[in-house]
Amino acid sequence: MENGENKIESLAIILDGNGRYAKKYNLPRALGHKKGCENLEIILEECVAIGIKYLTVYAFSTENWKRSKEEIDSLMDLFLLYIPKIRKKANENNVKVNFIGDISKFRKDIYDLCIDLMEETKNNDRSTFIVAFNYGSRDEIIRSIKKMHNDKDRDFDINDLTEEKFSKYLDTKDFKDPDLLIRTSGELRLSNFLLWQIAYSEIYVTDTLWPEFTVSELHKAIDEFNKRERRFGGRINEKA
Repeated sequence: MENGENKIESLAIILDGNGRYAKKYNLPRALGHKKGCENLEIILEECVAIGIKYLTVYAFSTENWKRSKEEIDSLMDLFLLYIPKIRKKANENNVKVNFIGDISKFRKDIYDLCIDLMEETKNNDRSTFIVAFNYGSRDEIIRSIKKMHNDKDRDFDINDLTEEKFSKYLDTKDFKDPDLLIRTSGELRLSNFLLWQIAYSEIYVTDTLWPEFTVSELHKAIDEFNKRERRFGGRINEKA
């Protein structure tokens, strides 16, 4: 980063390109995903070191269930291997871990690991690592509407609903909306990720595949963010 400056409090990343990385190096897809997990440990540690308070990553989408059974099974095995590694990394760096999405759909051993990880790290307060796990933004919004409808303690009429009130029913209610969204592997789409939360986030797309997204690439994205002027729908320095 230029001058060592980081202006980002909340960062989101779509971790794309593990399969293409495997193809590029003639590896099984499972090894591409493994390399992506290893890289996530490095990037998480760097984000904490430079003062990013919230890091949200897209780990498994509601649409990923459409992949082959073989690939899904290998991903589940990988999650079993890497959730304990994330626990170790989180505790070493005083990081709280949260999951967004409907993790109840995972098999019990993975679900239990997720619950245990959130419980074990709940008092860590240096940074928060948010894993979108069986997450889809449209699914989140539908679940939030259902939660709001069924909330017997709701203290407002539906006709008085505001964006702020609705946000309290989202999976991300306790977290700051992303300042910057990074998507690796060059794809120019959001893929059903944080559609509500990134309404005014800056977006940075790189052709770099996720397993090859280095700390230097992270700093490059932050430098680009630092140069941008965020207007949030308004006009700045407009002459009368």
